[in-house]
Order: sequence, then structure tokens, then C-alpha cells
Amino acid sequence: MKACFMGLGYIGLPTAIIAAKHGIEVVGVDINPAIVEATNKGHLHIVEPGLDDLLREVVANGSLHASTTPEESDVYLMVVPTPFKGDHEPDISYVESATRMVLPYLKAGDLYVIESTSPVGTTEQMAQLIFAERPELQGNLHIAYCPERVLPGNVIYELVHNDRVIGGIDEASTKKAQAFYSQFVKGELHPTNSKTAELCKLTENSSRDSQIAFANELSLICDKAGINVWELIELANKHPRVNILQPGCGVGGHCIAVDPYFISAEFPTESKMIATARDVNNYKAIWCAEKVQNAMLRFEIEHHRKPVVAMMGLAFKPNIDDLRESPAKFITTKVMQGNSNADILVVEPNLSEHKVFKLTDYAEAYEKADIAVFLTAHSQFRTLPWRDDKVILDFCGIFKRQNP
Repeated sequence: MKACFMGLGYIGLPTAIIAAKHGIEVVGVDINPAIVEATNKGHLHIVEPGLDDLLREVVANGSLHASTTPEESDVYLMVVPTPFKGDHEPDISYVESATRMVLPYLKAGDLYVIESTSPVGTTEQMAQLIFAERPELQGNLHIAYCPERVLPGNVIYELVHNDRVIGGIDEASTKKAQAFYSQFVKGELHPTNSKTAELCKLTENSSRDSQIAFANELSLICDKAGINVWELIELANKHPRVNILQPGCGVGGHCIAVDPYFISAEFPTESKMIATARDVNNYKAIWCAEKVQNAMLRFEIEHHRKPVVAMMGLAFKPNIDDLRESPAKFITTKVMQGNSNADILVVEPNLSEHKVFKLTDYAEAYEKADIAVFLTAHSQFRTLPWRDDKVILDFCGIFKRQNP
């Protein structure tokens, strides 16, 4: 069996590698020649523990190679971004473009799968596109939707062991997709229809967004009341049926920070709580930026000089290099824009360089800083000691003390 993965990003590349590791011949397609070249050399272009060794292995044994164009295969998987446009309207143009790229290669009996997070009805819409262009495939092509549900930093394990929801446009498509994924997924494969599978993915991340919004809202309340939110949540979670998450500086990533909009854009009247949770989490990042700016102003008034400020972390979650929709990146940018003459040190230990920010070593930045702003709970930061001689704004629970 040969599988063609359209997209070699944070999900497409790991899934392609895992499939190749389990005996499937894989061609990974990406429109970025640099990613294709790096992949074919066995060089990983993302940060994911253990994945670099697996990539080198499957490239070396010929199980996986990358290309800028599709190749005739038995299975075609759309694993491309689905950003939003304008007023948070879902943009499925990448999925459509990838679909059009594989159209000439499709043949009777093949399996076409969308893994990209998509608005409800996208799979059926792509099926209509395919059959309009290739009417001879009507009734002869299997089409399904199968979203990933993995945690960056633990992708290798979760791609194999997590359950998957698989929804075909008909029963035969669902079974065909189950047969494919059963080759490398040990978790249970739950059959349904494509629209339910699409909404299931959006529901999972909207639920997480709402739970995080509750924690973030508590942090705003506690700040105003002079209460340590970390202690409050720890005590509240002593209740046997309460499990409040930890607050942060917002919500990022290409799933939780994006997927709720796919629901609220299509069902604006019905999705009140989902939309409000998004507003809370977006506001938390703005609030954090204002807290930093106010701390800088107080320091300048008290010490008659501008402070050295260390912005600790750019990634949207700990121990990865992914900056997509990152509230930490937003906060850092906002603080820098409002203080062009200030000495601001930007830290992201999972990146060697960044095209916008000049990066500083985390220990050096912390030592030099008058104000240390912890935005992402990277493991390196947890080795740093509390310093009473610094103003520390801990938005991610490194020290779990009450912010000044």
C-alpha cells in the first residue's frame, strides 16, 4: 500500500513517519521546497521529541520520501492548515487546493481522507468537487474524515495509542478508512459519519477552550481580589468532582485557539458560551500585556530608568517550538511595540533563531532582567530560582506565587 500525505507540518509529517514506520510506503508532499529537501535528508524541521530518529530511519530504508508534487497512491490524506480569514471565518482553501492537486491521480478503489480541522460539511463539499471533476469516480472512491487528536511533545505515542473517530460519506468509506488506520493505530477506531466526525473534532477543542477560559477568568478575579489563583485552584480541586485546569497567558496553537471559531461562525446564534470562552481567552493575553506595561512604568517611576525586561517564552505551550496563535508571542510583540526604547530580552529555548525577535539565552536573560515575565512553562525555566530582587510576573505557574 502507498499513501500520499498532502502537507508535512506539525501533524502531516509525524503521521507520515509513523505510517512509514509501520510498513506503508509513503510520499510526503509539501509546497515548501526547503521542507521537502530537509525531509529527504532526514532532517526534522519541527521540534518533537524522538521524531528525528524515526525520520532518519524511514528515509534511510526508503519507506518515506518527500516531494513537491503528488504521486499515484492508494490513499490520499489532506493534512494541510485550515486558518481563518476576515472576521474569524474558516478558510478551507488549503484543503481545496490540496484536493485539486491529487485529482488527476485518483482512481477507482482509492481512499481520500481529510485530517485537517474543518467546518461541518467540508468532507461532503470536497466529495462534490471531486465527483464534479471526475464523475467516473462517483460510487468508486472512498471518502472519509479522520481528525487527529494529539498533544505536541507526545505525538509519537499519541498517534499510535489514541482512539480515532472516523467518519465516511458512506459506510463503505468508513470501513475502508478504518482498515487503513488500523495498520498503525492501536487505539480504538470509532465509526460515524463525516459531519459528526468533523463536529466531534471541533467539540473536543471547544470544550478545552471553555475549561481553560474558566481558569483564566478565575485568575483575573483573583488578581483583583488579591488571592493566589494557584492556591485557590489547588484547594478547589480537593473536591472529588471538581477538576479546574491551570490558567495561562491565553490560549494558542492551531487547534484550541482556532477550532471554536469554526462552530461560532457557522452557528452564531447557538454558540453563545463557546464564543464567550474565546473572548475570555483572547482578553487574557491583552490583560497580561497591560500588566507588563504597567510594571515597566512603575519601575521607571521608582528607579528613574527603563527596566530590563525578560519575556520568557514564545511558544504556545511548554517544551515545543510551535508559535502558531501563541499568546506569548502576541504579548511580547505588544509589549515591544509600546516600548521601542526599552531593553527587552526575548527568550525561547526551543528555537535557535527567529526572523523577527533577537533571542537571548534564558539564564542570561533572567540574570539581567529587572522584570521577568514568564509566559510559557518550559522545563528550563523551572530550574531558575525565585529572586526577591526582581519583579516577577508569572502568568504560567513557574513559581505559583501571587503576582505583585
